[in-house]
Amino acid sequence: MEFWDHLFLFKRLYDQTMEPIAQRWDLTRMELDILLFLANAPAYDTAADIVERRRLTKSHVSVSIHSLVRRGWLERSYLPGNRKSAHLRLLPASAPAVADGQAAQAALRVQLSQGMTAAERAALESAITRIGENLRLALKGDA
Repeated sequence: MEFWDHLFLFKRLYDQTMEPIAQRWDLTRMELDILLFLANAPAYDTAADIVERRRLTKSHVSVSIHSLVRRGWLERSYLPGNRKSAHLRLLPASAPAVADGQAAQAALRVQLSQGMTAAERAALESAITRIGENLRLALKGDA
């Protein structure tokens, strides 16, 4: 049961870390998560990518994207001949909030790896990557 407890604690600490950033920039947590997702994974730039990779509700993602577009923090664009899939691009107005969020993520990563050697950090990164791959494989039919 310890593994599950650690997952719960990590989520709680991450939420506590991100909430002040969201408040500082007058964002919902979903809006902040979308901005950080787009900044951290630029190859995945559609609402469908966000829904699939973050396992979020389509309607919540849609409402948050609409809000960010209205604020001038995101831009939608379409590939020629494809008006169905909007590609999302962060606009300069989002940069300060994104920088704050990424700095908080980096500080959390440092905090969580205190006392670890470089080899231990590398092993942890490798294990987390493998767990992520296994999770995606296990959920593949659950899209």
